[in-house]
Amino acid sequence: MQWIALRWWAEAPEAAAEDAAPTPAVLPMTLETLGWWALQFTPRVAWLDEALVLEVSACERLWGGQQQLMRLMSSWNPVPDSRLQKVQGATALVALARLRLFALGQRPPADIPAALPLHTLTLARPHLDVLARLGCRTWGDVAALPRGGLSRRFGAALREALDMAWGRHPERHTWLTLPDVFEQKLELPALAENAHELMWSANRLLAALQIWLRARQRGALALELEWTLDLKRYDGVDLPPYQSITVRTAEPTQDMAHLRRLMSERLALTQLAAPASWLRLRSLDTQPWAGASTSFLPEDNRKGDRLHEMVERLSARLGPRAVQVPVPRADHRPEAMQDWRPALQKVAPPAKQAPARQQPDSLLPPWLLREPLPLEVHDGHPWYQGRLQSLVGPQRIEAGWWGDGPQDAGGHLALRDYFVAQSPEAGLLWVFRERASGCFAAADAARWFLQGIYA
Repeated sequence: MQWIALRWWAEAPEAAAEDAAPTPAVLPMTLETLGWWALQFTPRVAWLDEALVLEVSACERLWGGQQQLMRLMSSWNPVPDSRLQKVQGATALVALARLRLFALGQRPPADIPAALPLHTLTLARPHLDVLARLGCRTWGDVAALPRGGLSRRFGAALREALDMAWGRHPERHTWLTLPDVFEQKLELPALAENAHELMWSANRLLAALQIWLRARQRGALALELEWTLDLKRYDGVDLPPYQSITVRTAEPTQDMAHLRRLMSERLALTQLAAPASWLRLRSLDTQPWAGASTSFLPEDNRKGDRLHEMVERLSARLGPRAVQVPVPRADHRPEAMQDWRPALQKVAPPAKQAPARQQPDSLLPPWLLREPLPLEVHDGHPWYQGRLQSLVGPQRIEAGWWGDGPQDAGGHLALRDYFVAQSPEAGLLWVFRERASGCFAAADAARWFLQGIYA
């Protein structure tokens, strides 16, 4: 078995006095998050006292050996402002003992574990004075005592720990696992009174979210940021206990810079009802992460935001209805073939229905008028900057009979014959003749309209 013990310290081991305990670093993330970070190297990770221990015997060759693995841990340190101390050992207790010696600037003895100082064994620390009077200074000295007397005097746990250190008993640890849903809560260092102060603390939660997403190999689609109000009543008005915002993305992402910008835009538009004391971030929707695709073509590797990221940021800044996108609709009428909806609004899949028979792509012009333009008719022929000459047509549609309201593109009946026509001045046009409904309608009741222009 091979173990690695990790600990983050506020000072380098060379600066620590030999008999002084080093100062733990003030970490910008929780211990739970550091455990998630370690899970990318091995699935067997546990907290043992103050250290994070990893059993790597089954996976170290996948990283190029134990030394290469330890170098990767240093280069991928999630707390770059703190010193990551790491040592290896045959068991978790031995690795922890060597880590404690390393933190004090002491070299480990040659005979391990027998010559390890007794103060590096956690279960022996409450009995150091008694054991010293018995002449015990090292792990080997205590292990040489009679087993029965040692268990009766100092407890069976100490004897069992020594057996695990020598590999005589299997080690038992509570292995860390990743939760299915990300949710972390932290107490703010001071009451937050504006969006900028909230966002400063939210960065710590976003860093934890990134580690969780990478470990779960998922991308975020929707997040909820919730803060606890410190007041129950303000200016005579009862306040809710919480306020929250929801951040959504069009595509799964692990880009914390993009999520940070979206969250900042949303917070800037939110008025805090009262100062906040706690902050919580929770994932609402995630999807499996397929990774980012790359290309050798320079035009595919342009710098800057992607289109959907820009749309999401503008929607958060200007409001969801300020940025809209076209949505296709199953309809024969050209003016009803698409609708406009907010870019971030999810469109529910339509119910099963017979697909509409769309106009042939070769006949549809690239430019449709917003409203069909009525045309003059002389001697039964439509005019637009001159008399129109029919080139292709007619193509007949009968649609809109199912519409029952203005939400259905006007809910009007469309009886039309479409033509591609030639104008002496305007070129190729897309026109239609509107036929009157009713079997007894007069032939001259038909009207002509211009709906599109061929560029």
